[in-house]
Amino acid sequence: MQVDYAIFPALDASLNGVTAVLLAIGHHFIRRGQVLRHRATMISAFVTSSAFLCCYLYYHAHVGSVHFRGHGWSRAVYFSILISHTVLAAVVVPMILTTLFFGLRNWFDRHRRVARWTYPIWMYVSVTGVIVYLMLYKLFV
Repeated sequence: MQVDYAIFPALDASLNGVTAVLLAIGHHFIRRGQVLRHRATMISAFVTSSAFLCCYLYYHAHVGSVHFRGHGWSRAVYFSILISHTVLAAVVVPMILTTLFFGLRNWFDRHRRVARWTYPIWMYVSVTGVIVYLMLYKLFV
């Protein structure tokens, strides 16, 4: 059986997009004091984000890197987004795990302190993941 790797970039972007939506919904719930809904939504965001990471690593282990084909201004924009996305993606993984751990242990003071940083970085990484996909696979092909 041969694997069709072409589906993975769109799948990855979809998982990133769903993660961003779940993060926004989870943030909405906690701002309204709906702790159980917040918890369920943020765990769902963690699951979709983890699924993204697995699919991303599997795809790139088999396909390798994909080169950006844009020229001029688009290259500068693309690489600015890609570099910030990549650095923050590496930084946010331990932050997500720490935030999740504190929340699941009901250590809410610690959870809140870390989540104030984790949420915007995780949201940025999720949204820029979709932007990188669009630039790499749809806009500048």
